Amino acid sequence: MEYTIKQIADIANISTRTLRYYDQIALLKPAKISDAGYRLYSEKEIDRLQQILLYRSLGIKLSQIQSIIDDPIFRTLDALQEHQRNLETEKEKIDQLLATVRKTIQYQKGEIQMTEAEKFEGLKKERLNENERLYGEEIREKYGEEMVERSNEKFMNLNQEDYQKMQELEDRLFARLNQLAETRDLETPEAKEVYEIHKQWLSYTWPNYSAEAHKGLAQIYIADERFANYYNNRAGKEVVSLLHDVVVKYAKD
Repeated sequence: MEYTIKQIADIANISTRTLRYYDQIALLKPAKISDAGYRLYSEKEIDRLQQILLYRSLGIKLSQIQSIIDDPIFRTLDALQEHQRNLETEKEKIDQLLATVRKTIQYQKGEIQMTEAEKFEGLKKERLNENERLYGEEIREKYGEEMVERSNEKFMNLNQEDYQKMQELEDRLFARLNQLAETRDLETPEAKEVYEIHKQWLSYTWPNYSAEAHKGLAQIYIADERFANYYNNRAGKEVVSLLHDVVVKYAKD
């Protein structure tokens, strides 16, 4: 069966302009062009469009999507199973946030009492789950299951004041890193302040501080592009190597 561009757009709930753009960048070409010059699509193109839209829903760039689905080893079933896992993770995060919102509404109505921990439980769980999804395997391999679980427990038990302080410390860290990036001079008080802020920030989740563990974490930052990208993107410039050098210089038990 063949479909016109308008029919495909209606089925997928997207614009014909989007489909024309996908054709232009060779992401989704029509099966053929009719004698009258109309784009015509088959079931094969519909399946490909589904994959494109699923990846787009996960925030993946079009150029990356094209590389993924044009890879010779790409398998539709594997991709769908990956989509399912990602969507289930997102659903869990949303469910946790919804639970917190519902409790907060009841609290505001005077129907229930909420502890400080409960008020921030959803937000903390969302952050914890995201960190686990992105970095859990590497951190457990580096520091062990017990330390990671103790760290997670400490983070989940933060009260409102400490959670806010932790967020403020992270903001200060990036502000100081941006300043230090202008000179990259590790001998300055600003450099030592970057180390002290980062150490203090870690204290909100680490059961015990260790200079060696701190330096090991800094090494992970530069060795793993996901960590590096987080710091560099947040700062808007390359700062992860600077943070690493500061920690190596000043971290002492």
